[in-house]
Amino acid sequence: MAAKGVGRTSGTIHDYPDFDANQDAETLHKAMKGFGTDEDIILDILAQRSNDQRQQIILAYKTVIGKDLVDDLKSELSGTFESLIVALLLPPDRYDAKELYDALKGAGTSEDVLVEILASRNNEEIQQIVAAYKEDFDSNLEEDIDSDTSSYFQRVLISLVQGNRDEGEADPCQAEDDAKALYEAGENAWGTDEGRFIAILCSKSVPHLLTVFEEYQKINDIDLEDSIGSECSGNLQCVLSAIVKCVKNTPAYFAEKLYNAMKGAGTDDHTLLRVMVSRAEVDMVQIKAAYKEKYEESLHSSIVGDTGGDFKDTLVKLCAGDD
Repeated sequence: MAAKGVGRTSGTIHDYPDFDANQDAETLHKAMKGFGTDEDIILDILAQRSNDQRQQIILAYKTVIGKDLVDDLKSELSGTFESLIVALLLPPDRYDAKELYDALKGAGTSEDVLVEILASRNNEEIQQIVAAYKEDFDSNLEEDIDSDTSSYFQRVLISLVQGNRDEGEADPCQAEDDAKALYEAGENAWGTDEGRFIAILCSKSVPHLLTVFEEYQKINDIDLEDSIGSECSGNLQCVLSAIVKCVKNTPAYFAEKLYNAMKGAGTDDHTLLRVMVSRAEVDMVQIKAAYKEKYEESLHSSIVGDTGGDFKDTLVKLCAGDD
């Protein structure tokens, strides 16, 4: 889902001018050759190239050097900096597929990762993720979700993973009916008809849902997200709320994710890494603006204050300055 009503989205990372994949490959090799590794050179090159250019560097490295760039980087780097650099070298669909696989196949299921990725990607992106998941892990994403989750939460994820959301314009009359159906399924019912929420929120187009939200507010004088908070709980509440937030304003959703990853004692490096890598070429400009508007501090300042070392320096480059 793209953010509607917030203008054209754009990233902070673009194609690097005067790009030379062979030269970058040779420079990276020299940075890792001999005694010690020059992390600054690795950071300067990989954090300032687009993902498409990084794929060309990977091929050039194998062609010119005769070795695998990712393997060499893994042998030279460590910790969160290694994880971040390796993440930058994966194409977006393969990176999302890896994150989903790790969320499902690791020790326990990381429901938050499943929610973030599947609630925020559009049909084409989800279809590409499903294909990459099958190719890279020889496994079926829907089947893995089915075996690792349950109840209405499982139903929402399976619905989203179809990548089959309607892409048409809003139908005002139908939007009014859908808003009434949501009201009757929740606030105006004894108990909650979770299936009705799933059917509408997981299948209707983004423009249509925006109109549904407006009509719902008129009927109930309550924001639908607040109703979901009172009518649902646990993972179901999290995923339905994420869908609503992404329909309203995807960059604001990710700004909140970044803020929550850095607030309080300790930093959730994994979430911070995943969001910065996956959104750097998509809507990071809008995420930064939403972050500053809501939290009255620049994303750059928060990153500098909550992280350190090469990990911090890479995130700052992906953030592209303080504004």
